[in-house]
This record gives sequence, structure tokens and C-alpha cells, in this order.
Amino acid sequence: MPRVDAGSRRSYSARRVRLNRGFAHGAAAHRIRRPARQPARQRGFSLLELIAVIVLVAIAVTVASVSITNSLGSAKIQAASRDLVAALRYTRGQAIVKGEQKTLDVDLEAMSYKAPDKAEVKFPDKIEVKLLTAQNELIHDKAGRIRFYPDGSSTGGHVSIIAGAREWRVNVGWLTGEVDLEELKER
Repeated sequence: MPRVDAGSRRSYSARRVRLNRGFAHGAAAHRIRRPARQPARQRGFSLLELIAVIVLVAIAVTVASVSITNSLGSAKIQAASRDLVAALRYTRGQAIVKGEQKTLDVDLEAMSYKAPDKAEVKFPDKIEVKLLTAQNELIHDKAGRIRFYPDGSSTGGHVSIIAGAREWRVNVGWLTGEVDLEELKER
């Protein structure tokens, strides 16, 4: 007969069955107690929770797309400004190398500019362009030019590229002909 411990009412074989967790064989197998089934818990999300998550995701996507759209528009304007700076520097370089006056023509009506010996370049849509140059360099009220001389100097002026509340200004120094790009604070 199996021995019973004083602190435990289970026999040695019952403890052995419990330790083996279901691997009991023979006579001890009938003593395994199976836990009573618990009622199934509800799993998943309620319709209200799903709708709330979908609304939050839609808001996040909308904010991200607006931000990306603004960034792309800003990048286009900055690229156009840099291209104009490059065209002005090219024009200055051509005046110095060839030893003759060269001009960069800006047409505000056609929204374009033309460097010497280069194709006409259009400004991006949905922007405003302003030209400030010497009075004698105005072709008509919607077109003008910036002239560079063989010594590197120029007639000076600036071209403003405006998109919404942001403005980029391409400055040309009259004495040195130096060309630089400046982003002005919001208007």
C-alpha cells in the first residue's frame, strides 16, 4: 500500500500522475483530473473600435499627403530657382570667357528665361515671377534682361520667384556680377 505523507492527502502515485501531466498509464490514468471547460471569451474588436481606427488612419494619411504635396511644390520652386542661378552664372561665365557682353532674358508673359546659346526654359506653373533690373534693360513692361560685361560685372538686379507665401530671390550684384539665391521669410 502506498505511503501517505502527513502534510498531503494525495498518495505517491497521484503525485506521480500530476508530475507526468497526462503521461500516466494503467491504473493511475483514471485519476487525472481535467479542468472544467471555461466559457469562451469574446475575441476581436467591436464595430465602434474598428470605425475609430479607420478614422484615425484616414486623418493620418490626409495630413501626410498634404505635407508631401506641399514639400513637392516647394522642391519644384527651389529647383527652378537653382536652375535660374545656374543660368545667370553661365551667362556671366560666357561674358568673361568670350570677352563680350552677354544677357539673360526674362519674359514674364511667357513665364520663361533664356541664357545665351541655350534653349528657353519655362518656370513651373502656379508661381509668380518678378524682375527688377536697370531701366535701360527693360524690353517692354513684361520682359527684361540682366546684362553681364567681360570684366564680370553686370547691370545688377534680382528675380523673385513667389509661390504662395514663400519667396525666393535670385540676386545679381551690379559691381561684381555675383549671383546668389536667398529664401525670404514668409510674406
